[in-house]
This record gives sequence, C-alpha cells and structure tokens, in this order.
Amino acid sequence: MSWGMVFFGVWPYVALAVFVVGHWWRWRTDQFGWTTRTSELSEKRWLLWGSPLFHVGALLVILGHIVGLLVPASATAAMGVSEAAYHMSAVGLGIVSGAVLTVGVVILVLRRFILHTRLRLVTRPGDVVVYVLIGLQVVLGLCETLGYGLLNIQPGFDYRGSVSIWFRSVFYGNPAIGLMSGAPLLFQFHAVVGFAIFAVWPFTRLVHVWSVPFGYLTRPPIVYRVPASPVSEGTRGAGAR
Repeated sequence: MSWGMVFFGVWPYVALAVFVVGHWWRWRTDQFGWTTRTSELSEKRWLLWGSPLFHVGALLVILGHIVGLLVPASATAAMGVSEAAYHMSAVGLGIVSGAVLTVGVVILVLRRFILHTRLRLVTRPGDVVVYVLIGLQVVLGLCETLGYGLLNIQPGFDYRGSVSIWFRSVFYGNPAIGLMSGAPLLFQFHAVVGFAIFAVWPFTRLVHVWSVPFGYLTRPPIVYRVPASPVSEGTRGAGAR
C-alpha cells in the first residue's frame, strides 16, 4: 500500500469514523464534561482579546474552506465570477482571516503557557494537542495563501483542480488519490493535519462547538416581574380599611 493510499485514501475515513464514534462515546460517558472548561475566573483581560479574535478568525477560515473546497470552479463561473476575481477574493480573505486567527491563537497560547502559571498547571494534554494542531494548520494555511496564492511560487498549480476535487471525492466514497498525491507537499501536509483535528475533536474542548445555544435566538423573551414589597402591600391594605 502506497503512502498516497494511506494518507489520502484511508486516513480521511479513519479520522471521520473516530469523529463520529468519538462524539457518540463522549456524549454517552461524559455529558457533564461537554464544556469549554472556561478559564475566565483565572484570567480575564487577555481572554477578552484572544477569544473573540480566535473565534472570528476561525469562522472566516471555515467559510473560506467551504467555498474553496466544496464549491466547484464551474459553479462560481456559472455565477459570473471570473477566475481572477475569485483568486483575488480568496487571497484577500485568506490573508485577513489567517492574520486574525493567528493573533488570536498567539494571545491564547501566551496567556495559557507563559503569562499565567496557574493556567499552565491546569492545562490538560488534550488542550496541548489542540493548540499544536490548530497552530500548525494556521501556519500551513498562511504559507499556502502567501506562497501559492499571492507570490505564485508554482505557476499553473490550482488547488481547485486537485485538492478540492480530492476532498469532495472523499465524501463520494471514491477518493481521487492521484490528484492529491500530485499536489505540493504543503497542501498534502495541510490535508493530513486537517483530518487529524477531526480525529481528536471529540476528546477535547472542541466539542463545545455543538453546544452553541441557538435556541435563545428564537424562544420567546422571558418577562421578569418584581414582587411587591411588604411596605406597599401594607399601605394598600390600610387604605382599603
């Protein structure tokens, strides 16, 4: 079995299987641990900066990946988006979102491992794994955007004609291993690490993503009534007499 088959034909399915089964196991055995284990009580000032930057940057990165990996080039062309316009938008969004996410990750890492000893002492192995994988993905993604998108170090290479097709083919059940094996090593490593994040997801604080309280957006507002004070009740009773 070739390395291409292992990393691009087998590993994605192993990671996705662990992702699904791991979430089921975590929910059955550790519902009370299904949280972010917030450290706000230990330190708040740096968290107020790092957390919003991290989450906004991550959301932008996810949106960029959804468009870049799941939307075929033929679809954007049919919508009247030229290749040049798409390329400029993708590079611009990639740089901005990558920069925001990088700043957020750096702040959170410094806060947890360097600035505050108490946080470092309560850090779990899963936290370290998450920070390492996400940090590595951010670096790889920025290198791809700057090197292959902005500087065009390999003219003629288009990830939408190779990496994106391979990614979609994984979910079709027939992975196009040859396309991914022919992509630059940077993109190959990025894909392997990306599926590694899916594999560790159920066993880390990342599960809190599925606990976002969207129901609060649609439920009726709660009306709080202030109970009448004993003084006012007594005054009203005396008046009645």
